[in-house]
Amino acid sequence: MEKITSFTVNHLSLLPGIYVSRKDKAGESVITTFDLRMTRPNAEPVMNTAEIHTIEHLGATFLRNHAEWKDKVLYFGPMGCRTGFYLLLIGDYSSEEIVPLMKEMYAFIRDFDGEVPGAAARDCGNYLDMNLPMANYLAEKFMREVLEHIGPERLQYPE
Repeated sequence: MEKITSFTVNHLSLLPGIYVSRKDKAGESVITTFDLRMTRPNAEPVMNTAEIHTIEHLGATFLRNHAEWKDKVLYFGPMGCRTGFYLLLIGDYSSEEIVPLMKEMYAFIRDFDGEVPGAAARDCGNYLDMNLPMANYLAEKFMREVLEHIGPERLQYPE
């Protein structure tokens, strides 16, 4: 079998950042899949499931309520390796084009205080597995270390 696209990326030199993972056609539309890499693979600890789950709930809620982007969002969810998230948008986009959106989303997660949307037994299959303080911390860290001064080395996959 052929390797899928995401397994062909050199994870040994991959930095936290925003990358276009792939672009697919769905009917007349292009679907852009973004790799939102929050931790450096195989070089720093992965995120725990509780904070990933919290970021997923907050990020999905933010994106699906965003005035400009909500109708373009197909999916936001975690990577199995626990180093980041995938964001699928309807449209042909570059990493640079969504940096402002990611700054907004991670600021929302960093500053969120209160009951996490969907964190109830009726709404979620594992609602007790949440860690808002750590989600706040990781969003702040990603903003400070990656988004504030993001350059080409964090917007295009390494060779």
